[in-house]
Amino acid sequence: MADQDLLSAESHFAFGKNWLDYAQKIDEPKIGQAVSDLQRLSGRDRFDGLSFLDIGSGSGLHALAAIRMGASRVVGVDIDPDSVEASRATLAKFAPAADARFERVSIFEMSSESFGGFDLVYSWGVLHHTGDMYRALTAAADLVQPDGLLMIALYKETPFCGMWRVIKRWYSSASPQAQLRARRVRTGLQRLAFRFKGRDFNAYVRNYAENNRGMNYANDIHDWMGGYPYQSISPADCRAFFGRLGFRAEREFVRTPGRYLPGLLGSGCDEYAFTRSDAR
Repeated sequence: MADQDLLSAESHFAFGKNWLDYAQKIDEPKIGQAVSDLQRLSGRDRFDGLSFLDIGSGSGLHALAAIRMGASRVVGVDIDPDSVEASRATLAKFAPAADARFERVSIFEMSSESFGGFDLVYSWGVLHHTGDMYRALTAAADLVQPDGLLMIALYKETPFCGMWRVIKRWYSSASPQAQLRARRVRTGLQRLAFRFKGRDFNAYVRNYAENNRGMNYANDIHDWMGGYPYQSISPADCRAFFGRLGFRAEREFVRTPGRYLPGLLGSGCDEYAFTRSDAR
């Protein structure tokens, strides 16, 4: 993608409209789940006195979770103006007095010199949608203070990534009616897969928020289907890349590929927490 496209929300899937819808569904149980998952990934119970940057703030749920964990300063950025609106609305509703701000800006426009550094940098399922994932990862790493923590989630590389890249490119510009039909096909296939494995699909959807960061199944399916641009990375390549940038792996939650046709219905995200160990 050209540099002007990397900076433009118009060249990306309209994630913000999805987040505006999801933000209206945020409640205390979803916030509690987001806090729990942020604690699991960070390895910390509290963020007292720490600064927190959310790259791709979406609905603002995890910025809110950081505030609930005691973060002293929270900044959220997103390329989509609807996501910025959703994040601001979430904080206005649940933490109106918090020291938090949200800006419409691309990761490619940010640097530690112009934006400052942060103790905690968080970006869940975002940087693989920028159109230049490795450049985005490098920019995110630059925003982490020495000894700070970088928490990211990235799509796992599977044999079907090429197929999904084509589908996502089509879906992101398809009509709402065509998108709805595509989601129904994807959901129907997942239902069949659950039946084949002897699992209860309805229970999975009903309990989805508890196992997926407080998210909503319908919103996440729309997000997955339309997530374009789209890139992916293997755990080994991710560890090696951040090692070269001076980061040390602290924790990871890596998905186990399915036995049959892994990635056919989607890859999901692997989660990583890296500590910046180099001196700047």
